[in-house]
Amino acid sequence: MKQLFLTFGFLAAALPGLAATKVATLHPILADLARQVGGANVEVVEILKPGADIHHFEPAPKDLAEMRGTKLLLASGKGLESFLDKLRDSLGADVKLVEVGAKIPSIPFEEHHHEHAEKDGDEHDHHHHGAEDPHWWHSAENMKRAARVVADELSAIDPANASAYAAGAKAASKRFGELKSWAQKEIAKIGKKDRLLVTAHGAFGYFCKEYGFEPISLLGIGRSDDASSKHVAETIEEIREHGIKAIFPEDQANPKVLAEIARSTGVKIGEPLIADGTAKVAHTFETMLAHNVRSIVAALAPAAAPAK
Repeated sequence: MKQLFLTFGFLAAALPGLAATKVATLHPILADLARQVGGANVEVVEILKPGADIHHFEPAPKDLAEMRGTKLLLASGKGLESFLDKLRDSLGADVKLVEVGAKIPSIPFEEHHHEHAEKDGDEHDHHHHGAEDPHWWHSAENMKRAARVVADELSAIDPANASAYAAGAKAASKRFGELKSWAQKEIAKIGKKDRLLVTAHGAFGYFCKEYGFEPISLLGIGRSDDASSKHVAETIEEIREHGIKAIFPEDQANPKVLAEIARSTGVKIGEPLIADGTAKVAHTFETMLAHNVRSIVAALAPAAAPAK
């Protein structure tokens, strides 16, 4: 009996240290990142799940119930989740809400055309600045920064496992670097003059900056934005002028305007790209990047010569 008592006493003392830290996430890519950094020391609760629309999501009462007992809530930030202030009030002081993107350098959303601004002067309405592009997860370098942010936040609430979190962030960063190197080699197959990425929405600024593309978007950042007839006409002119090979829809938003442009120019429509990182088939950085790079290279790189 004494031995049994001692055994139970040991387990009672050990269990608090063995309990995983509960972390909630508002993006599937953040959920995967938390698992990579935290490993067995975290229990991840995905509030926004694959297939959801990040631009129109708001937590429901059932989501708030799922967050109970969490120590940390990871959000994308950069204005993507308009409901965060209200959510903070609902959660109270027991849950730390961290906007991961807040510690990642921003680029402005810039809806523009390749050379028209130079021809027509600054007053020509091709540039729309001011809005912050929230799609920071399209950059491997940003994912490395995010891994460090997550490791620091986990270490702050669970210092006993700080070294494990640091190691997890280091391993994740190494993997992101390898993925970037792979993407660079693939994209090198596309001639520099053909690195114009025409998409429906302005979601690929970080990708374009990292891999040397010129972004051309028909619409704004959100899916509710519309393209003016003037903007469509300018895009058609640019596709013809520069011999752009393909335009790209997105996995969850395929505006009719792309089909209109394809009919007018004869340009091909490429494989839909994953803009928001929430596709059911690809909702981690690795699977999203691999899909997008392969789709872009397939559409824009010269066709390989047939074997003789």
